[in-house]
Amino acid sequence: MAVNRVPVLKRCRSLGLDPVYLGIDKKSTRQLKRSSRKISEYGLQLREKQKAKFIYGVLEKPFRNYYKKADKMAGQTGENLMSMLELRLDNVIFRLGFARTRREARQIVDHKHVLVNGRQVNIPSYLTKAGDVIEIKEGKKGSQRYKDILEVTGGRLVPEWLDSNQETLQGTVKEVPSREVIDVPVNEMLIVELYSK
Repeated sequence: MAVNRVPVLKRCRSLGLDPVYLGIDKKSTRQLKRSSRKISEYGLQLREKQKAKFIYGVLEKPFRNYYKKADKMAGQTGENLMSMLELRLDNVIFRLGFARTRREARQIVDHKHVLVNGRQVNIPSYLTKAGDVIEIKEGKKGSQRYKDILEVTGGRLVPEWLDSNQETLQGTVKEVPSREVIDVPVNEMLIVELYSK
């Protein structure tokens, strides 16, 4: 399986992205040397796509598949794409506050700690639906790992399309998120323009 091993802060700097969107509190003190050359239209579109891929931890082929699926759905392609990325199980775990970062959420799902509607799911890209109940396995709830995680994420704001219970480590997807409630700094229209060429 392909793994992205680029240092997170370095990647954030190159994409002009705040590490807070990845759940990381660190700040890089180094400044990126920007060339005075103007970025082309294609360059801007590519950067937006790379930003979205990096934030959600999705590689090129699955990302393209999400785009194709979003294109076939009713409504605007860009908004469909963003809401599909938000509904990924690893992202939902991160948004509920059961993981510090999306990478950690992915690992939690991989290690079979997560139940969706009472059934174990270990696929980070599993797309949740409105009404799904997501919880951490009973045997894992009392572990020190989750106590540490909740200490860090306790003050984090849970989006309005999710319902989270920090005590029982359980959450519900209330609805499919609209673009207005997704706080990710990505211009999805540029991604649509890039793929529709």
